[in-house]
Amino acid sequence: MTVKLYMDEHVPGPITKGLRERLVDVLTAQEEFREGNDDEQVLDRATELKRVLFTCDTDFSQLVASRQTAGQQFSGVFTIPLSKLTYRLCIDDLEMVAKCSEYEEWAGKIIRLPLTT
Repeated sequence: MTVKLYMDEHVPGPITKGLRERLVDVLTAQEEFREGNDDEQVLDRATELKRVLFTCDTDFSQLVASRQTAGQQFSGVFTIPLSKLTYRLCIDDLEMVAKCSEYEEWAGKIIRLPLTT
């Protein structure tokens, strides 16, 4: 039972590094030479790879809402407002998601971190 993650280009490198140190399967947009792709392309790529997307970009909320309304399938999206962004918090929450759930549980949803308040 694991979830693979896809990191938007705006995710700070230390978050990706911390997740990898905890043996979480992470792929970044940069590693696929997809910097500058629009949000739809990033979400489509995560969906194609069956990876849950993590982003700090609040624009994804509108994109997800329009896809939900249209009944389109897409990868789950985890987002966090920059005002609440702490590396440790993101790493802890995403590690738990990756190790304690499955892709299908998150598909078609947007989840805002932190998971706990």
